[in-house]
Amino acid sequence: MTDSQKHIIGLVIYPGMTALDIVGPQQVFSALPNVEIHRIWKTLDAVKTDDGMMILPDTTFANCPPLDVICVGGGLGQMAVVDDLEVLEFFRRQSQVKFITSVCGGSVFLAKAGLLQGYRAATHWMMREQLAELGVEVGTERVVIDRNRYTGGGVTAGIDFALTVAAALCGEEIAKITQLIIEYDPAPPFDVGSPEKAGPDLTNKVITLFKSKEGSLT
Repeated sequence: MTDSQKHIIGLVIYPGMTALDIVGPQQVFSALPNVEIHRIWKTLDAVKTDDGMMILPDTTFANCPPLDVICVGGGLGQMAVVDDLEVLEFFRRQSQVKFITSVCGGSVFLAKAGLLQGYRAATHWMMREQLAELGVEVGTERVVIDRNRYTGGGVTAGIDFALTVAAALCGEEIAKITQLIIEYDPAPPFDVGSPEKAGPDLTNKVITLFKSKEGSLT
């Protein structure tokens, strides 16, 4: 794969995030030519995700270089961070990047930083109401593109999202090659990946489970 332009991508991580929201996109982005990826947080201390994984930042808010893409994911612990003024100010400072993006509940960070007003965006299905309350037009697709805002739905949609961003950065052919490299050929054993497909009984069970896990992190 060849692409002469260097692309600088910033992945914002934080305590309580869902690892796959960022690990999925990073796997895609790391396969692209001429990319420089920064895993960004306030400090360089290890960050514990909502499933117990530890991720080590390599860039801080203070020394982050100018970015082409900024991305943030969601997580069971995001409510403890999403109103942090230092975090929101960092997003505002980065608002001139080429692509402002999120996966899952990360769209709420962007909305609270004022970066989704007048835009349409995707999020995890359990965050749709909250995102709408922040004045955002909420889409239910796996990936929503509105001008330079690229947003993905919940968790696994981060791979679809990242391939979409890859096509915008490097062209469709490189994005297709990347998809083949990571053998992204989903064939889920159950067709219940959205509340519309799962039905109300299973959906309500998931909401109850989510609230219990969220409470354990607060």
